[in-house]
Order: sequence, then C-alpha cells, then structure tokens
Amino acid sequence: ELRAGAAKVDISHPDQPVSGTMYSRAIVLTDGETTVALIGMDVVSIGQIGYIKDDFLPKLRQRIEAELHIQPQHVLVNASHCHGIPAPDTLDRTFAAVKAASEKLVAVRAGVGTGHEDRVSENRRLKLKSGGEADVRHAYSLPPDEEVAEAGPIDPQIGILKLDALDGRNVAVVYNFACHPIQGMPGGPNTADMTGFASQVIEDNLDEGSIALFVQGCGGDINPIYYKDVDHPRSAEMLGNVLGLSTLKGVHAIETSSDDRFAIFNETIAIPREDLAPKIVEIEAEQLRLAQSLGGTSLNLKTFMSLASKYGEAPEFPSYYSHLYMHEEMLGRSDTRSLDEQNRRNMQAYIQNVNTMEALTRVNTNLALLKMHHAQNVAAGSRTIDVEVCGLRVGDFKLVTFPGELTVRIGLGIKQRAPQPNTFVAGYTNGYIYYCPTVEQLENRGYAQEDSDCILAPEWQEQFETHVAGLLERL
Repeated sequence: ELRAGAAKVDISHPDQPVSGTMYSRAIVLTDGETTVALIGMDVVSIGQIGYIKDDFLPKLRQRIEAELHIQPQHVLVNASHCHGIPAPDTLDRTFAAVKAASEKLVAVRAGVGTGHEDRVSENRRLKLKSGGEADVRHAYSLPPDEEVAEAGPIDPQIGILKLDALDGRNVAVVYNFACHPIQGMPGGPNTADMTGFASQVIEDNLDEGSIALFVQGCGGDINPIYYKDVDHPRSAEMLGNVLGLSTLKGVHAIETSSDDRFAIFNETIAIPREDLAPKIVEIEAEQLRLAQSLGGTSLNLKTFMSLASKYGEAPEFPSYYSHLYMHEEMLGRSDTRSLDEQNRRNMQAYIQNVNTMEALTRVNTNLALLKMHHAQNVAAGSRTIDVEVCGLRVGDFKLVTFPGELTVRIGLGIKQRAPQPNTFVAGYTNGYIYYCPTVEQLENRGYAQEDSDCILAPEWQEQFETHVAGLLERL
C-alpha cells in the first residue's frame, strides 16, 4: 500500500521584503519497504551558486537519516531556480517540512497526467544568420534584429503526479515544467517568482492542506516571455497565475487509482570535464579583433540621437521641408541631398561601432565565465565530475533527475525516446554543476551563457542519455 504525506515551511529571509513567499515543500512516499523524500525548494540551486552551500545536501540527508530513517540516496532535492534570498536557517526549516510530511502519512491513490502551457516562456537562445548563437540576457544587449535567423523551441508540457487520500481528498500534486523563474517583481522584493505563484494558485484551489510541489525541468535556456520588456513592470505573478491555472486544468483531468508500482534508483556517474584553455585563446583573439575594428566617428551620442530622430521621422526630407529640396533641384544644386548622404554615412559608422561594442560586451561576459570554469576544472584535479542521476517511479509517473541546468532539447529528446509515456525530466536536483547544453550548442562555446557557463565536455550528453535510457528500462 502506497502512503504519502506532504508539508511546506516558509524559508523566506526574515529581513527581506517579500512578494511571493519562498517555501521548502516536501512529500514523503512509502510502500512499507522503500521510503522517499521528494523536496522542492524555492532557491537558485543546491550548492555552488547562491545562498545554499555545498554542505547543505549532505547535512540535510544525514539529519533525515538519523531522525526519520530515510536513506540518503532516497532523498531528492530539487531547486526551483528562483533567485530569491532564503533564511539563514533554511536547512532546519527544510528538515521541518520533511518531518511534518512524514508525520502525515496516509494511504493514497496515484494518478499521472499532463497539462499544457505555451504562453509564459520563450527559448532564450537565438540562431544567427552567421551560423552562431546568442542568448537573451540582461547581462548584455541582443544582436541586431536583422542578424537573427530563428528562435529555439520550448517545452510546453506540464508533467503531473496527483496523490489523493482514499476518501478523495487531495494530499499533494507534483508538477514538472521547464522554465527560468527569474522574472522578478516590481521594486525587486524577495520572491519565489512565477513557479512560487503557480504553486500557490494550485494549493488555493485544491483541498485544504494540499501541497503543490514544483519540480524544475530542463529550463536551462528557457526564459520568461517578454524577458527584455522595458515598457511594463516585471511581474512574475501574472505568469505564475497562468501556469498554475493550466496545471490545475491538468490536475482535474486525472483519475487516481491504487497502484503499487513504486521504485527509486540513485546512481553516481562520472561526467567528463572540458579543457577550456584552447577555447579561451580563440575567444581572446575574437575579443581583440572586435576591439581593433572600432573606428573613429564624427558623431557622438548627442548628435547621433538628434539625427536618428530626424531621419527616422522624415526619411525622404529629413533636413528641411520638402520645398527646399525641390528648390535646389530646380536650380541644379544638391546641397541638402549631399548633407543627407554625409549624415547617413556618419550614422551608419556610429551604428556599426555600437553593434561592435555590443558584441564585445557579450564576448567579455562569456569569456569571464569560461575563465572561471577553466580555473575550477584545473583546481578539481580530475578530468571528470561525479554526479547523481536519479530515477523515481510512482505508478505510471516516471521522473529522471540530474544536477545541471539542462537545456530544453535534452528534455525533449529524452521524452521522445522514452519507452513509455508520462516520462519527465528534472534538472537542478541533488547538487548543481552549472549549464548542461547539447553537443550542438557547445560548438558555439563562448558566445552564449549556456555554452560558456559550462564545465562539461561535449561527450557528457551521450553518456547521460545512454544512462537515462537504461534507468528508464529498469523503472
């Protein structure tokens, strides 16, 4: 008999203004022989970056094992990847959530289904006509529109596990979706961001005490929609409400039933690190080329803005009224036309410098990431890094996890090749190893965050996907 309990504890920093409470949510599942703790945290990562340190996971597992007798390898901790600031005692609070969940165990029926939401996210990697790729970030400006060839895919699927008590009362919902919850709120308060608001919407519309635990998917290159909007305040609440309602629609379509299929596998694999030194040399050469290509211009920002306004407002007769052009033409002169040609040349030279400087900022930012990770890989003293790959099955629901920021094509590919439907993929789980892009994306290394903020060699993808295929066969 499958039993489950669920709880949540506020982990928002007490000294920070909050708009969208941050939680650690926990679901404890057991069939009497195997017990699993699934934890979803509104934090940026489990270790490495942000406020949750590298010793958090082992300390939490040790305490859970000592006090609740759940094996460490059966504790799955997923970070939503919101960028809020958690409380200093988040470890104690997270343990409290797991303990409370373990004290609420009831017999449950399980059901699996999906929702669909394609209005809240966009792929932030842009394929360029040059053959390269750039990405949509606030750390630097975008390439000119005329250089962009196409945008990448999103994964609109919401994977849902529904757990109901035998009396029909909902105990918990687990939902998996690929996104970057980094939209923020007006004024910049602490926030669990869009997925936090989504969870609240779900919980508010199910039974009292229901827990909606978000599991971050392959959102490495998935931004909130309109991420670079400068005309409206940034608000994650609206996006979260939409995601929550779409998840609820999927939840209400699920019929739960008694199902004894319950299993977990947690395995450690060694993933290859990349030697980034040659790429750093290549990018430094590009950095120098861009800097040396900047040329002198007659205009400065003040004069350029004045001319850009005139020539955009009245492209045919920018320098004066139309009759002057006609007057000069009648007299056989072209003084004003010549002035226009000169101004247009100067404006184009200025724009070329601006475009070059914008490209240089992208190179500078991503080169710094490459250098940081090169130093990390050298300091590690090993050509590989050990990571946990987990597989969890509850009835027809299958979930595989990985510590890195998997890009969306990884998840889409695994789902497509999965031997059974209702197979879902989570990154950001049981540790953090930065971005994990595809082999194709790594050919662009140094020109977008996902391929620059990465410590892995391209071979990692095939190794991981082969391991996942075997794991899914065993689940």
